[in-house]
Amino acid sequence: MYTRTTQNSLLALTAVALVALTGCSTAASNAPETSAPQAGEAVVMEDGWVKAADSGMSAAFGELENTGSDDVTIVSASTEASSALELHETIENEAGEMIMREKTDGFTIEAGDSLSLEPGGNHLMLMDLSDPIAAGDEITFTLTFSDESTYEFTVPAKDYAGANENYEGDDAGEHDMEMSGDMEMGGHSE
Repeated sequence: MYTRTTQNSLLALTAVALVALTGCSTAASNAPETSAPQAGEAVVMEDGWVKAADSGMSAAFGELENTGSDDVTIVSASTEASSALELHETIENEAGEMIMREKTDGFTIEAGDSLSLEPGGNHLMLMDLSDPIAAGDEITFTLTFSDESTYEFTVPAKDYAGANENYEGDDAGEHDMEMSGDMEMGGHSE
């Protein structure tokens, strides 16, 4: 009788354990997806290019499309082609001149919308080029978003002689370099 009671108790414990384990696995498999896609997975660069330059500064342009359902914010960018890269906007100053300045709060792209990076507008500013950028070169960039995700893209370099903005920074003398073409930096025309 003692053996039968022990066997029944063991069977009952085993059944309870199996039910508990089954309940845990069912709950885990039916749990809703809680992580939203990262910003770096939602952004795509279209028609991108970078301005060819022998030295000093250059800029990258194109159309950044947010294919996701949430707004995304680009907080920084990097490339091996430059030791310093800034997100720039172009605005009109009090004197009516078009000037470039760092956009310290980043570029926000609304869900399903796009951001144009273009000469005379928002752009990625490459400062202190590592090597000359010749027309036809392929330059790779990495964007970093507010959620710390990244997006990497590669664009071709092309000749361009346009724009005529000045750079207005906290320390304008630090960026007193002229780009190839007509785009001038340094807070003043030379």
